[in-house]
Amino acid sequence: MARAVGDLLAEFDAELEDEVSIPPSWNVAPTDAVPIVLERLVDDDSAGARQVRQLHVARWGLVPSWAKDPGIGSRMINARSESVLEKPAFRKAVQSRRCAVPADGYYEWKQGPGKSKQPYYVHPGKDHGLVFAGLYEWWKDPSIPEGEPGRWLLSTSILTADTPPPGTESTIFGKLTELHDRVPLPMDKATMEAWLDPQADDAAALVDLVRSGVKDAAADWHVESVGKEVGNVRNNGPDLIRPVEALF
Repeated sequence: MARAVGDLLAEFDAELEDEVSIPPSWNVAPTDAVPIVLERLVDDDSAGARQVRQLHVARWGLVPSWAKDPGIGSRMINARSESVLEKPAFRKAVQSRRCAVPADGYYEWKQGPGKSKQPYYVHPGKDHGLVFAGLYEWWKDPSIPEGEPGRWLLSTSILTADTPPPGTESTIFGKLTELHDRVPLPMDKATMEAWLDPQADDAAALVDLVRSGVKDAAADWHVESVGKEVGNVRNNGPDLIRPVEALF
């Protein structure tokens, strides 16, 4: 995720509630800070409540409001779309705290002979980014006094689904299936508009909408082999997404 704040605000027609800083990263890891786009109903003294789209920075790995500490978030970076309506960690968020998670692409690893693995970079074919269906949650740190900075932690998770079934071997999904049996759920603009709407109350229908649009939203994705340096979170820079010859 290497786009600047200003570019994200323009792309998503969003505003800031507070000034944020999002350093570019080519190796985002669980618990790192990532941008999210969400919509809220905000009280307006002159016209009542109005719907506002905002850009925020959230910790990747959703921390449920009932969690005793934020450590649980490292296991909540993804939410399975098949069970998101029932899982205690996600079922409240999917009803009213849905967001979009922008990214330039993502990495996946392919298992080779023995212990060998090859990383791949999955990204759009055109000059635009991805936007994944996500959830967000606020967690209150009981150790920090009310009103003090850091009292509230904003966190997020990305929805996933099974890689599309047989019959797609000759498409991008055939390549994705070779890498992993799960895929993060992308959204086109129309799906994102519906997903973000805070007044939409049929969460099951919205999850179905996102799932049904994955083939069209990902139709132009490319899969390119990249260097193994991406496996170390200390490595970070544009060289990580430079294509290299695959090891196998």
